[in-house]
Amino acid sequence: MSDIRHVSLGGRVALVTGAGSGIGQACARALAESGAKVHVVDLDRAAAERVAADVGGWAHAVDLADAAAVDGLPTEVDVLVNNAGFQHVAALPEFPPETFVRMQQVMVTAPFLLTRKVLPHMYAQDWGRIVHVSSVHGLRASPFKAGYVTAKHALEGLSKVVALEGAEHGVTSNCVNPGYVDTPLVRDQIAGQAAAHGLGESEVVEQVLLQRAALKRLIDPSRVAELVRWLCGDHAEHVTGASLPMDGGWTAA
Repeated sequence: MSDIRHVSLGGRVALVTGAGSGIGQACARALAESGAKVHVVDLDRAAAERVAADVGGWAHAVDLADAAAVDGLPTEVDVLVNNAGFQHVAALPEFPPETFVRMQQVMVTAPFLLTRKVLPHMYAQDWGRIVHVSSVHGLRASPFKAGYVTAKHALEGLSKVVALEGAEHGVTSNCVNPGYVDTPLVRDQIAGQAAAHGLGESEVVEQVLLQRAALKRLIDPSRVAELVRWLCGDHAEHVTGASLPMDGGWTAA
């Protein structure tokens, strides 16, 4: 495996969704470090502008549930990272239908629309990299997460279709499947679980979130970004249609 820090993306343009914080922010920084100019897309305008300033890229404040807003994003993109997402935890009888629909819009429809938007440019140059930040929940289910699990499973299917269609055009499409990453989204879950179970936050991490994982610690976002960056290198041209777990052994059990 080549040194991920030496992946060359000079002259390439990347677009990362949900790039204002967490995994998306780490991906924007890693791709910029490898020479890409990055479109930083986030619902939070201030966060997008802050990260764009840090990496020398462009900020876009976009609600990905709005198809018209997605349509306004750039088309000349060489590297697309579909990362944006959010969580809602509730039993099925109490799961709000409008929340379920919004989760599919953000985590399935927006990646579809963005992929469809950038593929002509990628096909024209016979090169492109699409990485979907899926989840261990794209491969496994958990109770009370109907919206998230459904969306991530759908994203897995989309990625494979893109891989099959894009192969003859030099375009790869892969999913990265992290377990629990140390992000604001997960920290919110930890706080909620601690309150619900009367546990300390460290106990929630080990006994609740990571119960099924062999490694009992959260993943640093930069580790996910390193794998995303590796998938964008020329050396990874034969890695396509894959789902790469970073789950501390969760799916091995």
